Amino acid sequence: MLITGAGGSIGSEISRQVSINGARKIILLDSNEFALYAIKQELNEVRKKNDSIAILANITNQDRITKICKTFKVQTIYHTAAYKHVPIVEENPFEAVTNNIFGTKLCLEAACDAKVETFVLISTDKAVRPTNIMGATKRFAELILQSYSSDAKNADTKMTMVRFGNVVGSSGSAIPLFQQQIKEGGPVTVTDPDVIRYFMTIPEASELVLQAGAMGKGGDVFVLDMGEPIRIIELAQRLISLSGLEVRDEKNPNGDIEIKLIGLNKEEKLMEELNYRSLYYIIFKI
Repeated sequence: MLITGAGGSIGSEISRQVSINGARKIILLDSNEFALYAIKQELNEVRKKNDSIAILANITNQDRITKICKTFKVQTIYHTAAYKHVPIVEENPFEAVTNNIFGTKLCLEAACDAKVETFVLISTDKAVRPTNIMGATKRFAELILQSYSSDAKNADTKMTMVRFGNVVGSSGSAIPLFQQQIKEGGPVTVTDPDVIRYFMTIPEASELVLQAGAMGKGGDVFVLDMGEPIRIIELAQRLISLSGLEVRDEKNPNGDIEIKLIGLNKEEKLMEELNYRSLYYIIFKI
């Protein structure tokens, strides 16, 4: 197994899951040295074999990825490496295009060249009718996989995409931000009272990614059933309550933490969509 972006929130959990499921060899690839070190050390403690391979590399280096795939006879690639933070990507669009689009294309070409059996792309609900650059780059990456999958010369490599929404506890997600704001005494910042999002945990997302990789026929987009979406403002209220504090508002002026509405960013939707209705999807139940 080769996991790109192995030091990230999803990449590191996929690394743990494939380790638990008995992968013979795990190739951890990341451009972040410390994140790579941390996940390798963790796997070494769990596996007691010291057989995970940490490779410091960039996914845009096609020759390096090809050599890695051929040298270690990689059978499956979980491609989680991506720039994903919407506001940062908006400010750095060319880096996002290089990494999320060209990086995916080059990794996929390396996989086809090395005749890797399965290539799984981690996508996002923001790829559906994207309103921001991050979502657009992920949609572009999906289209690249579907195009390559339809080419008979790539028949040796099965390509699958997995799309889901917000992951609880992932770096940069709303919950850790709210927790930090509560810890600092507030205010907790919410863009709009009507914003709703889908949420799932990191282990749930990673486990279903592995299932998708095993079940894909080629060119599939798997959409994970994430249950009912919740309002972000309600999430903020619950976190404040769970911290043993009260929301400060007009009804309770003596409360502890204020919720401040800062307005919806132009690249955000009130509600994320999980699919295009004109396409066929396989739905997983959590």
